[in-house]
Amino acid sequence: MASLAPLMNQPHAAFRANLSLQRCRRLSLCSLLPPSSFSFSCSRPFSSSATSRIFTVAPNLLFRCFVLSRFYPVSGGESIFKAGNLRSSHHQLVRHATATAAEIQVDQVPTSEKTSKGRVYHETYGCQMNINDMEIVLSIMKNAGYEEIVSDPENAELIFINTCAIRDNAEQKVWQRLNYFWFLKREWKSNVATGRSQSKHPPKIVVLGCMAERLKDKILDADKMVDVVCGPDAYRDLPRLLEAVDYGQKGINTLLSLEETYADISPVRIASNSVTAFVSIMRGCDNMCSFCIVPFTRGRERSRPVESIIREVGELWQQGVKEVMLLGQNVNSYNDASGVQDVVPGSNWQLSEGFSSMCKVKTMGLRFSDLLDQLSTEFPEMRFRYTSPHPKDFPDDLLFIMRERYNICKSIHLPAQTGSTSVLERMRRGYTREAYLDLVHKIRDIIPDVGISSDFICGFCGETEEEHADTLSLVKAVGYDMAYMFAYSMRERTHAHRNYVDDVPENVKQRRLTELIDVFRESTGQRYDSQVGTTQLILVEGPNKRAPETELIGKTDRGHRVSFVNVPLRHSFDDDGERNPIVGDFVEVFILKSSRASLFGEAKKRTRLSLFHQVSHASAATIKV
Repeated sequence: MASLAPLMNQPHAAFRANLSLQRCRRLSLCSLLPPSSFSFSCSRPFSSSATSRIFTVAPNLLFRCFVLSRFYPVSGGESIFKAGNLRSSHHQLVRHATATAAEIQVDQVPTSEKTSKGRVYHETYGCQMNINDMEIVLSIMKNAGYEEIVSDPENAELIFINTCAIRDNAEQKVWQRLNYFWFLKREWKSNVATGRSQSKHPPKIVVLGCMAERLKDKILDADKMVDVVCGPDAYRDLPRLLEAVDYGQKGINTLLSLEETYADISPVRIASNSVTAFVSIMRGCDNMCSFCIVPFTRGRERSRPVESIIREVGELWQQGVKEVMLLGQNVNSYNDASGVQDVVPGSNWQLSEGFSSMCKVKTMGLRFSDLLDQLSTEFPEMRFRYTSPHPKDFPDDLLFIMRERYNICKSIHLPAQTGSTSVLERMRRGYTREAYLDLVHKIRDIIPDVGISSDFICGFCGETEEEHADTLSLVKAVGYDMAYMFAYSMRERTHAHRNYVDDVPENVKQRRLTELIDVFRESTGQRYDSQVGTTQLILVEGPNKRAPETELIGKTDRGHRVSFVNVPLRHSFDDDGERNPIVGDFVEVFILKSSRASLFGEAKKRTRLSLFHQVSHASAATIKV
């Protein structure tokens, strides 16, 4: 289908294809379809499932296929479409167009000459994956003619809101924003008259992401406040859905895919001047934890080919990006089997010791450690981080490559969710408290200076005071650098919703959450204090918001925020004189003090990523001798 994309997206472009007149067939529409099928309704006039999909999925596809059939006769001079033979025509068209795509020279209109279809405003809620998804959507819409992005919804003709369904609080925020966007749409004329709105017509409102998939019908029927609902795997369909709305149809596509990874799309970076970026390497989740809605909103796991990831990271390097965060719902479950042949299903797939999985790997390809190996070698001056992993997928080879490669940050997110083995069993996490602690000890043995972060849920179904106390003791035992902590929020369609009762009172959840936060702050404070007196390599990300005129801020290898006074510095290797550090520079900073939530230091010199670690290793070797 990729070879048909230019023609499918711009049917008028087919008339400008550079094809000889001898190949054009002067066919009438009547010769393409039986008389009984002239109605372009969403009924099923034919028994073929492929034919019915033409009507239900893409109402205007028949006209486009008619246009294409005038230029693509199959062998023997017979048209792809033949009266009474529409049964397999859709598949014939795809196969034939793919085979002959090399012959087509489409005279596309340059992007600079296209008329903009409208201005876009966007908001994103939830995880980093949603941010990256929004960048993919902006790329798709740019190619469809929506090129201008505005910072205020009042000035937009198209409003996107990318949603999260993990917790009820996130959904309530989305509903509040939708009410305001509906006001902009409903009161458009008066808003323009009073100067409140500058949009050229009432804005179309589009809901994307996990909440779109979970509450699709409810959102569309909510007083007609939303025009389009599009799930995470259907973003390529957005231009067609918007066209459908113009013709009075419902714009909805929340179908999940077993294949979609958007590997061929170069995202439009929301922060174009940033030196950090997100790169999605896999999508979906197979774990089926009892509290989690993600498998039902994001679908099954599928991974991008390694080559496509390296290509995207290379583009980012050319744009000046110095640090990439690799993303996935289960990022370390990455499994690129696209080039694998003759492999026994599931062979050699190694889990962390003491961990189990409900879903078995069918075919093992290149694993996450293989991807990190290639990326760290290909881009020696770029830092790599990743999130969010699952503790079950930390085999030894992944830990060893993190230790060996200086540009893979020594920071691991290790979601525990709870410190109680009995609650872990109800959550269907696939491990015990003891197995989790054993993994923490192994990680710190292999990577001594690693920073560990985590996720915790307070008040899961049936949680007792003793089980809550187990979580508090786990936090003390591990000593986390950072953690995300939440009170449990029951989600429909999950295993917990079908099998358990949300029986912990809300006031008890909040009290336990407060206790957990207090214990965590004491634990994380010690981790920050341990950095005082060390020299850390900081990637400058920008001015410190608390002192933007005098201080800069960035992150250490372990992910700690560090601020320092912006003064002229020499480079440790390059002979370019003294100058103030700028965004994207690596700076050696001596840590002077800790606030137990951030660090402050003295900048010593500018340097290179590889050079800093070479010198550090040499110094460490000298000390040992």
